[in-house]
Amino acid sequence: MKTRESGMPDESMWSGFFSPAETLTKLGLTASCGAVVDFGCGYGTFTIPAARLVRGTVHALDIEADMVDATRRKAEDAGLSNVRVVRRDFVADGTGLPDGSADYAMLFNLLHCEQPEVLLREVWRILLPGGRVGIMHWNHDPSTPRGPSMDIRPRPEQCREWAERVGFIHQVSDKIELPPYHYGWVMEKP
Repeated sequence: MKTRESGMPDESMWSGFFSPAETLTKLGLTASCGAVVDFGCGYGTFTIPAARLVRGTVHALDIEADMVDATRRKAEDAGLSNVRVVRRDFVADGTGLPDGSADYAMLFNLLHCEQPEVLLREVWRILLPGGRVGIMHWNHDPSTPRGPSMDIRPRPEQCREWAERVGFIHQVSDKIELPPYHYGWVMEKP
């Protein structure tokens, strides 16, 4: 089940919005992380820099075959052996990963889905105690060049509240500004 349409820009526009390695650092990914899960890996924008940073496997999941192929190709071209790319409907079927098997999860531009807490519960399930989730979403601002429609676009405090209802704590960070068009949170599983 694909999440509600978010207006994903083409790759050249998308890559211009971020310094991926810097964004990952701001969102709490460190070299000490073992397994990482990239929910909705898209073009591999964050999968590839994450795999260069961490010692463990980066599980890159996406429902779109072309995104899976693009990410797999980029990992192979970069000579990365720690990327596992899987086409999977993680909204309907979960990740397929064991309980408590990951140190970090990336939930980037996904919480506009119809049931964000279902997705956050899957993140909770796969994270080890002390594991972190980096949440990033489009600013709640209609002037952004892309992103989900304003009627489904979550406000920053909604993302934090949904994560807290599942059991995450946000003491890891306050809201993180990710200019020009995004914000983020780092939440922890106690």
